[in-house]
Amino acid sequence: MIKVNYKSITEFTRAQHLPEPENPLFAVGRKRLDEDEIENCVSSNKEISYTNQFYVISLKNIVAGELMYGRTKYDCSTGTLLFTAPDQTIVAKDVVISSDSWFIAFHEDFISGLDIRKRIKNYNFFNYNVNEALHLSPKEEQTIKSIFSNIEAEYQNNQDEFSKEIIISHLETLLKYANRFYKRQFLHRKVINKDLISRFKGILDIYFERGQQMEEGIPSVEWMAKQLGISHRYMSDTIKAETGKTAIDQINLYVIEEAKELLLAPNASISETAYQLGFEYPQYFSRLFKKKTGLSPREYIESSLLN
Repeated sequence: MIKVNYKSITEFTRAQHLPEPENPLFAVGRKRLDEDEIENCVSSNKEISYTNQFYVISLKNIVAGELMYGRTKYDCSTGTLLFTAPDQTIVAKDVVISSDSWFIAFHEDFISGLDIRKRIKNYNFFNYNVNEALHLSPKEEQTIKSIFSNIEAEYQNNQDEFSKEIIISHLETLLKYANRFYKRQFLHRKVINKDLISRFKGILDIYFERGQQMEEGIPSVEWMAKQLGISHRYMSDTIKAETGKTAIDQINLYVIEEAKELLLAPNASISETAYQLGFEYPQYFSRLFKKKTGLSPREYIESSLLN
């Protein structure tokens, strides 16, 4: 495997056979290939690992090949918006890109001291696995392309005291639209979402049936996401969009349902129940149980005996 680590945006643009950036901390570009160039774009069955030391937003249509992010294969699709943060790695194999693709690359120093730097941390799509990229409808794709075009127009304009402010404004607009389209993607992927939630619950079932919680404790959100082969932020967003509850809420509710069964067994011990569920300290279990049910474990047992 060939490994490439782009330390600067200048290195990145040179590799794309594009002009050097007007600003070493920011670049925007568009690539147009004719049919012969597209056919010669295949990487001869080689895998190439790319790591950037800056943010990259790219809009491209993958004609053939595959991309890997971590252990996850990217589901190639037309009109796809990809987001990567510094130090994230993508592995490309035999990738062929369509005739029209866009990219924006910007260093963290470019947004240092600006409000966008704080807000960008809240955009989960910079942490998504590549197969969780944003798949655009034709109308959405045109909206995003127009913003890329506006940024490029300002970028190519004679730089003055307003240039950076205008570019940042367009960049924020792009991110806001991306956030809106991601919300749409979550809402429109009901079947996929329901399957993910079903698998989520299935993993919990197996975990507790095997008694893993007694050795390893209650599974974390990060561990659950790893079992599903997706990022924990994407998993959490999907579960919240579908159920209205966070992933950790779903885990806790599962634990509480298990607790109810154990507490109603003859001669049930609250301390033993806590240990069986993976709690190191019984008081933590009692606190969570009351928070979720409104009753302490003892009160729950007593109320059940009265009914």
